[in-house]
Amino acid sequence: MKKLIVNADDFGRHELINRAVERAFNSGCLRSATLMAGGIAFDDAINLAKKFPKLGVGIHFTLANGNPILPPEEIPTLVTEEGIFHGDYIKFLKRYLSGKISLGEVRSELAAQLEKILNTGLTLTHFDSHQHLHHIPGIIEIVLELASAKNISAMRVANTKIFDGELDSLGKFVGRLGLGSLAKFTAHQAHKKNFTTPEHFAGIVAGESVSEKFLLKLIENLQDGTTEVMLHPGTDNKILQDFCRWEHDFEEELAAVTSPKILNLLAEKNIAAINFSDLR
Repeated sequence: MKKLIVNADDFGRHELINRAVERAFNSGCLRSATLMAGGIAFDDAINLAKKFPKLGVGIHFTLANGNPILPPEEIPTLVTEEGIFHGDYIKFLKRYLSGKISLGEVRSELAAQLEKILNTGLTLTHFDSHQHLHHIPGIIEIVLELASAKNISAMRVANTKIFDGELDSLGKFVGRLGLGSLAKFTAHQAHKKNFTTPEHFAGIVAGESVSEKFLLKLIENLQDGTTEVMLHPGTDNKILQDFCRWEHDFEEELAAVTSPKILNLLAEKNIAAINFSDLR
């Protein structure tokens, strides 16, 4: 049987992202989201998750482009002078590869993020990470250990395809090729430890939005098993682009997953929209 997991990343990062998750759950095919423990709208997201228990919620482990949970003095290699994470995955990777990141601090910070969410009483369905940093060797071992200790047995493997989305720059080509290669290593590590992962991944990872056109084509050609689609939906592009410092079309993704064309096609093809808990 063909199944689809539509997952909203960055849940809790901003209230306008939370409102998009709520709308996409109530009026669309979204059944899953991953929560940022350091997001400014964390409490609002928790309230929303408890209001809709059929919304599967995972943890969006964060090590770049966000706010830490631990005090900056406890994780000096992970934060800037302002006490926030470094700006993006490229800056993080440069520091990591040059030996400037402490894996002990990574473990402590990610454990604190996990505890903050679990202390709300929420049961987590899975994990992934902001800007896919859980795929990095050294970090994947840490997150698998932390998740296993808390009985979280499902995760994302972003085995992206090079030709998903526009391929109009060398950066996109290298980024997708690199992530796809790391994903193979991640899948091997995860399956060796009996973690469950969707068979396929269809999110566009180089900044473009998942459009109605993209989803229609995906559903028409959906492979057997479960496919995860990664999204970053929101209700107001201007506010969210300024806040996230990211020229992403949040509104287009929200429109795509609430599109009557998409919902009708899923029903016509008898494709179930599920969350990660259904993988068990």
